[in-house]
Amino acid sequence: MTPQGRYNIKYVLLICAVSALGGLLFGYDTAVISGAIGPIKSYFGLDAFGVGWAVSNVAIGCIVGAFAAGTIAGKLGRKKALLLAALLFTVSAIGSALVDTFFWFIVYRLIGGVAVGLASAVSPMYMSEVSPKDMRGRAIGMQNFAIVFGQVVIFSINYLIAKGATEAWLVDMGWRVMLGSEVIPCLLFCLVVSFIPESPRWNVMQGNDAAALATLRRIYNGPYPEKVLKEIKLSLNQRRLEQQQKRKLNYRNDRVFWFIAFVGCMIAILQQATGVNVMMYFAPVVLEQATGNNEAALFMTIWIGVIQLIGTSIGAFLMDRVGRVPLLRIGAIGSTAGLLVTSYFLYQSADLSGAEAVRNGYFILSGMLLFMLFFAVSWAVGAWVVISEIFPNRMRSEGMSLAVSAMWVSNFIIGLGFPLMNGNAFLLEHFHGAFPMWLFAGCCVLAYFFVTRFLPETKGVPLEQMEETMLTKTNLEAREVPVEMARANG
Repeated sequence: MTPQGRYNIKYVLLICAVSALGGLLFGYDTAVISGAIGPIKSYFGLDAFGVGWAVSNVAIGCIVGAFAAGTIAGKLGRKKALLLAALLFTVSAIGSALVDTFFWFIVYRLIGGVAVGLASAVSPMYMSEVSPKDMRGRAIGMQNFAIVFGQVVIFSINYLIAKGATEAWLVDMGWRVMLGSEVIPCLLFCLVVSFIPESPRWNVMQGNDAAALATLRRIYNGPYPEKVLKEIKLSLNQRRLEQQQKRKLNYRNDRVFWFIAFVGCMIAILQQATGVNVMMYFAPVVLEQATGNNEAALFMTIWIGVIQLIGTSIGAFLMDRVGRVPLLRIGAIGSTAGLLVTSYFLYQSADLSGAEAVRNGYFILSGMLLFMLFFAVSWAVGAWVVISEIFPNRMRSEGMSLAVSAMWVSNFIIGLGFPLMNGNAFLLEHFHGAFPMWLFAGCCVLAYFFVTRFLPETKGVPLEQMEETMLTKTNLEAREVPVEMARANG
């Protein structure tokens, strides 16, 4: 039987598509601020720090949500955790659209951040646990596709709301319409998530083998459901041994866990350090600063999202064919080139005005699009695939929670720091907005060397064999692997 004949492709893609709606809300919620931040700045009278806080505060909620995701998904299950995220998204959308004070705006955006953090960890976790190993890259790629699709949708909505509108209306009502529009996809997610099955691996962890086998029989054909169930039980047995032996295996002293956590966290941090979310959150600000035309800047931003959507589709297709490491390395090189092109034309933007400034703005956009294409094909998909699959079953919830939390910490630092750098008089006078792009290009170079040194190829590796695969990139000896793990695998 061919690998494809072993499982029900349509069913796997269907349940992963439903889970990926959490990613759509992730993209929608984080990108909506890009078009609304100008009117919000005027409405609340914000300075550069206030702008950075208005954008980056979501990351604080994301950190909380991602850090709590392991516990919530472990106790409630992956399905109920996704439903909780959908409810929090809805509360945030309604609340942030109706507020009259900056304090409550921040509160409701923080709630939305908790939802993003929760969904960003649980959605790929669920997909990795229901997807056969030969489909894992494609399935988890749907998560990133959904994130980018949500961003493209809200970029387009923001542009249509702002097109032809007066500045006064945008400041008074326009940003509220932008933020409130998220309620529609929120309600859709609440409705459809109730129809997907619980993760079979979570059911096994709860001792509900019958429910796990029922789901596996819908995913796999022939004798494979029973075989996969046996593999899951074997891989999870080490956790039970930990509990039986008075928690002798402690993550604080588990060098295997901390090595894998280090790799996962660095991949997550480097994904953000490329500067991708500056493109997503602040592209209208950067382009308006260079062109002097807000409507043109919002229109250009749509194309950044479209290129990312195309690149994400290509990346999802290539991830299980080319492999994780080659794509991440190619993406780091291409992203560096795109950032250097962007920085060059930003540096040339001083003293330009009118049609000449808009024309130079399209050159700046070309660099952003080059960056976004390479990033989307590689790191946009690859980082999520890697951090969702490199952790063995016994440590996946805790490991993914830690890695995604690291991602949002770096997101917060970059989101808060960029407006301060971009608005710094000295940097603007001498570099005309190019300085941050040079920093991000340096991080892309670092990402290339980190992947080359620390990340093994995980394409086609079963989750149950991931720990052994990850050890190939470290100096940890077999004798340092906990005895419980050796017994469980032996």
